Amino acid sequence: MSQEVQQVVTTISGADLISVAKYLAAGICMGIGAIGPAIGQGLAAAHALDGIARQPEMAGVLTRTMILGQAIAETTGIYSLVVAIILLFVV
Repeated sequence: MSQEVQQVVTTISGADLISVAKYLAAGICMGIGAIGPAIGQGLAAAHALDGIARQPEMAGVLTRTMILGQAIAETTGIYSLVVAIILLFVV
């Protein structure tokens, strides 16, 4: 068994380690980069619904403002996606 392990260890190259590192980094980038926009969009939707419940006549204005705020919050998620794609295909 020891010889098999030694053979596997000797066949792992630096390129394999770089490949593992870039996939791991891209996954972590997307995982952490998606948490912030998700929380921000959830809070924006919750507060917009609170406002609509208090003043139903302002539903159109609040919905439009909420959608704009969520689009701005999503840009950080898109930036993390771009970084993850760069990690996968350029590095």
